[in-house]
Amino acid sequence: MSRLVVVSNRIAAMEGKKESAGGLAVGIMDSLKDAGGLWFGWNGKISEEQQPLEINQQDNITFAAFSLKQSEYDQYYLNFSNTVIWPAFHYRLDLVNYQQEDYDGYCRVNETLAERLKPLVADDDIVWIHDYHLLPLASACRRMGMKNRIGFFLHIPFPTSEIFNALPPRKEILEKLCEYDLVGFQAESDRQAFLENLALVTDVREVGDDRIEAYGKTLTVRVYPIGVEPDSIRELAEGRLPPKLAHLRDKMNGQLIISVDRLDYSKGLPERFQAYENLLENYPQHRGHIRYFQIAPTSRGDVQAYQDIRHELETHAGRINGHYSTLEWTPLFYLNQHYERSLLMKIFRHCEVGLVTPLRDGMNLVAKEYVASQDPQNPGVLILSRFAGAANELTSALLVNPYDRDGVAAAMDKALRMPLDERKARYNEMMDSITKNDIAHWRQSFLSDLNQVSVAARD
Repeated sequence: MSRLVVVSNRIAAMEGKKESAGGLAVGIMDSLKDAGGLWFGWNGKISEEQQPLEINQQDNITFAAFSLKQSEYDQYYLNFSNTVIWPAFHYRLDLVNYQQEDYDGYCRVNETLAERLKPLVADDDIVWIHDYHLLPLASACRRMGMKNRIGFFLHIPFPTSEIFNALPPRKEILEKLCEYDLVGFQAESDRQAFLENLALVTDVREVGDDRIEAYGKTLTVRVYPIGVEPDSIRELAEGRLPPKLAHLRDKMNGQLIISVDRLDYSKGLPERFQAYENLLENYPQHRGHIRYFQIAPTSRGDVQAYQDIRHELETHAGRINGHYSTLEWTPLFYLNQHYERSLLMKIFRHCEVGLVTPLRDGMNLVAKEYVASQDPQNPGVLILSRFAGAANELTSALLVNPYDRDGVAAAMDKALRMPLDERKARYNEMMDSITKNDIAHWRQSFLSDLNQVSVAARD
């Protein structure tokens, strides 16, 4: 019987606790538990000598983790993945720092991973590769002689040609992606961008049912919007707040606005702070009656752009609190630290407004988690960027342009004043979508298609 082999840049905590795992980890873990299989990825360690794979077994799941050399980490992860692919795919060409040696190092690491993966994979295993760190991995696996069914899912946006054409290795990247049997995207706009980019560099022939031929390869290109587990989120949210937080919530007479993001320039955090400042300035009736909590744990702190945004947010927070605070009231709480997912779901439930306004996002599961955590009898209001993939499904949120500070401020004002009947109607419409397109539907749809299209392609 074939196993599922999952490959991602990082392996989630092997304890497998859903309370602390993110959305992707939950989806992958459940997929592996259903079919049995292998999860292959980086262990987060740096070693100048190639170390044996760290192999751990839990029930029917094998975890195989590798380390990286410092030069590999720098070129593959720090430089090409996170100072070329990440900013470019999030439409920030101004932050791209391309060096040919970094791209070469990125490809070499993918070749090394294919070499280390091949002995672990049986001929009939299904291989599911995740995200932008591993765009060329299928191509490397094919050169190693692997004929397995291989699928790829991109969790971030895929840029239009105006952006993608600026990347020097664009043709090579597209050709390598065509070595997959199935390529999945978060949104139809991402799928279309991929196809349009591909058509600019090679002949593309449609062969039906989302299948195309390019570079002499046949692949299927489809949309699979990732979801969440609404039932488990509800269970987490209904639990009691820890005593200190419960005491803090009781002391706060007024409405709470919550945002939770990684500290990343794609999330629109400075623009969001400035929109909140506009709310306080243009709608003074809310002063003293609302508080905005921004939770933004540091990520990629060794990348200069991330250091810059942290400094920028600290400056904005200091200015806003310095101008509007009183002895009895502080308008903005900026928390640059990590909180367990189980606690965040409880916090979401006790906040009247969820503010999710990335400048560009593949999906943004926080938006779905905020809605799923709400009390159906007294739900909060979601304000959501039009440029998040989740906006394609959560159309009953208050959709905003994150670059329009006045527009976002007006949406916050509307959310804070929204009557219960309207809040319930919007919540119910969004929950219908979240329940229908949950994490189980995402993984089952992708894996079912991978089985079908791969067998058809080989025949």
